[in-house]
Amino acid sequence: MQAIKITDKVYWVGAIDWNIRDFHGYSTDKGTTYNAFLILDEKVILIDTVKKEFFDEMMLRIKSVIDPSKIDIIVSNHSELDHSGALLQTISACKPSKIYASVMGAQNLKENLVQDLPVEAVGNGSEIIIGKDKLKFVESRMLHWPDSMIALLEEENVLFCNDIFGMHFASTERFDDELEENTWLYQAKKYYANIILPYSKIVTSFLAQVKKLGINPKIICPDHGLIWRKNPARIVELYADWAAQKSIKKALVVYDTMWGSCNKMAASITDGLKSAGVTVKQMSLHFSHRSDVVAELLDSDALIMGTPVLNQEIYPSLADLLCYLKGLRKQGLKGGVFGSYGWSDFPLNKFEEDVKNIGVEIVAPLVKSKFVPTENVLQECFTFGKTVGEKLC
Repeated sequence: MQAIKITDKVYWVGAIDWNIRDFHGYSTDKGTTYNAFLILDEKVILIDTVKKEFFDEMMLRIKSVIDPSKIDIIVSNHSELDHSGALLQTISACKPSKIYASVMGAQNLKENLVQDLPVEAVGNGSEIIIGKDKLKFVESRMLHWPDSMIALLEEENVLFCNDIFGMHFASTERFDDELEENTWLYQAKKYYANIILPYSKIVTSFLAQVKKLGINPKIICPDHGLIWRKNPARIVELYADWAAQKSIKKALVVYDTMWGSCNKMAASITDGLKSAGVTVKQMSLHFSHRSDVVAELLDSDALIMGTPVLNQEIYPSLADLLCYLKGLRKQGLKGGVFGSYGWSDFPLNKFEEDVKNIGVEIVAPLVKSKFVPTENVLQECFTFGKTVGEKLC
């Protein structure tokens, strides 16, 4: 359990969680890391801690560099328990003279850890001298909690940015230049889509604020995933594009099925979309997790959803996805719905309203099949897909 050197002053002392597969409803099929950072100057600083269960791993990495009792200051950039869960144990072991957090962070730490901690709040733009270098703090509220802030180590030009610019990705490699971009790009995109997407307008204004402040870091250190040292501007550019919700003339067909009827309908809709020159991703919720659907939706122009009727309701997996999408608030989508039924088609009409209510502009009429779709119904599905596709041109 060795620390990993980032610069002459900065070390990664976090933990790798190879086995986590669910992060509050988000499928973490590649695991994650909990990144904590040690700064060695006249004062020794620990930036964030780790999830409670990984305290020992973090301490072993710290011990590979320095006696933990020499830590003078702990900075909490974000109070969520995957970064503050080990804070009480760390305070007990290291006995730092100061603990810093944002104004909201100081309050959240006390409430989240149910402990009256001696946390000193630092305001937006505050600085602390740590020796030859200093830390400057900038609030990043709602990226993705109200307490979030970033800390810039000014002389080294290293930015500690808590959860933004991160990804859930476990690996022995710590830096972006140790892996090909196609290894990590999907995980970064999935992370943005499932965690940061609702705050896209805030991302845009935050990036503008950082630029105005002249912050152009040499290295970006997020609290999950890889450290950006080869080309930190690349992840910033990606965030700017994702925040703008740029799309690529792409449609997502998402459905579930009981006896295969919706599967057949989805295939015909996909053919119709392709005939209109649209890139299509077809995803069955029987095989695809909601968080992967959202990752594909990030750069899509259209969302088409299909469901069978079960007990006079839409299928549970579609209800789950609707609830999840409502909170993420993807903008600018066109689309429509399709479905199969046996006795009553009323739930399909309500389903169309529900899809409209999550912000999808309905541009093609609902397609319904009673039991197994006939050739006529499949032709309707093809026309439906073509109609949606043409609306994207």
